[in-house]
Amino acid sequence: MLDYVPNPRRGELYLVRFAAPEFTSLCPVTGQPDFAHLVIDYAPGETIVESKSLKLFLGAFRNHAGFHEDCTVGIGRRLFDEMQPQWLRIGGYWYPRGGIPIDVFWQSGPPPAGLWLPDQGVAPYRGRG
Repeated sequence: MLDYVPNPRRGELYLVRFAAPEFTSLCPVTGQPDFAHLVIDYAPGETIVESKSLKLFLGAFRNHAGFHEDCTVGIGRRLFDEMQPQWLRIGGYWYPRGGIPIDVFWQSGPPPAGLWLPDQGVAPYRGRG
C-alpha cells in the first residue's frame, strides 16, 4: 500500500528522485530472481509519496512474478495514477540473465518546461571489459 502526503512546496516546480539499486522480482517463466537498479524521478503535484511506503511497496515485488517491462511500467503507472504528479519517469536498469541486460523506460509525457532533468546516473551494462 502506498501512502501520499501533502506536497510541502505545492506550486513550486522541482524534481524528486528515488533510487532503488537492489530491486528484486521473480522471473515468471523460471521463478528465478531478477535484479534491477530502479530510478524514479517525478515533479510533485499536490502530493508526494511517503518514502517508507514506497520502500515497502518495492520490497513486495520480491515475491512477484513479472517480466521486466511489466514491473517497471507498472510501478511508474501506479505512482503516476495515484499520486498525480506533474510528471514522472522511471528507468529500470535490469541486470543480465542469460547474457542479455534489459533496460526499460517509461514516462508520463513531456517534462514541464523549466524542470531540471539530471541524467539518471546509471551506466550501461558493459560486462567485464
